[in-house]
Amino acid sequence: MKITFIGGGNMAIAMIGGMLKQGFSANQIHVVEPSEEQREHLNRTYAIECSNPDQPLLPSDVILFAVKPQQLKAVAQSLSSQINGALVISIAAGVRADTLAKWLDAYPRIVRVMPNTPALVQAGMSGAYATSDVTPADRALTERMLAAIGEMVWVESESEIDGITAISGSGPAYVFYFMEALQAAAQAQGFTSDVARKLAYKTFEGAVKLALQSEDDAATLRKKVTSKGGTTEQAINTLEASQVRTSIIAAAAAAAARSQQLGDES
Repeated sequence: MKITFIGGGNMAIAMIGGMLKQGFSANQIHVVEPSEEQREHLNRTYAIECSNPDQPLLPSDVILFAVKPQQLKAVAQSLSSQINGALVISIAAGVRADTLAKWLDAYPRIVRVMPNTPALVQAGMSGAYATSDVTPADRALTERMLAAIGEMVWVESESEIDGITAISGSGPAYVFYFMEALQAAAQAQGFTSDVARKLAYKTFEGAVKLALQSEDDAATLRKKVTSKGGTTEQAINTLEASQVRTSIIAAAAAAAARSQQLGDES
C-alpha cells in the first residue's frame, strides 16, 4: 500500500508521525511538498520519500490532500489526471466533497475529514463524510489512518460536517479562550503568571480526565461540585447571569453557519 500526502504541513506531520507509531511503515508513505527545506525535514525525521509538485505522482492507493483550502482548487486540478483509482481524502476545511470531485474531473471516491489541532499531540477528534462510491474497505482504512491522530466519528450527511467544524474543529479555540480567562482570573487574585497558568491548565486537564472516566454527564458533575450557598454556586450564578452558556451555543452556531458559507463559496 502507498499513501501520498499532498502537502507536508503540521497536520500531515501529525498524521505521519502517528501512523508510523500505529504500524504503518515509512516506505508506505510519500509526501508531495513544494518546500525543499520541509522535504528535507520530513525525510530526515521520518525517513519517508518526498517529491516536489513538478514531479509526476507515484502510483498510490490513497491520495490525501493536506493543503490550505484556498490552494486546493489549483492543486486538485493539476493532479486530476493522476488519481488513477486511488481513494481521495481531503482535510481541507470548508471544501465540500462534490466541489473537490468537480475539480478532479468528476472523480467520485472521496472522504472529507474535519480534524482538529489536538491531532498534533495524537489527541484529535475528527469527523468524516464518505461519498457513496467509498467502499467499506476504504472506510476501514480511513479509520485506521485517523486513529493515528486520535478518535473519529462518521457522519451520514455532509451538512453535518459544518456541525463537526463548529464543535470539535473550532472547539479547541473555545477551550483555550476559557483557559486564557481562567489564567487571567488567577492573576487578578494575585498569583504570578506561571502559577496562574498551572492552576488554569491543570484544572482543565483534571476536569476533562474526571469527565472522561465518569459515568456522570457534565451537568451532573458540575452539580456535584456546586454546594448550595457555596463559592462555586456564586461563580456559576454569575456565569448564568452573563449568559455564558447561551453565548457558547450562539458561538458554535455562528461557526457552523460560516462553515456552510465557505462551502457555498468554494
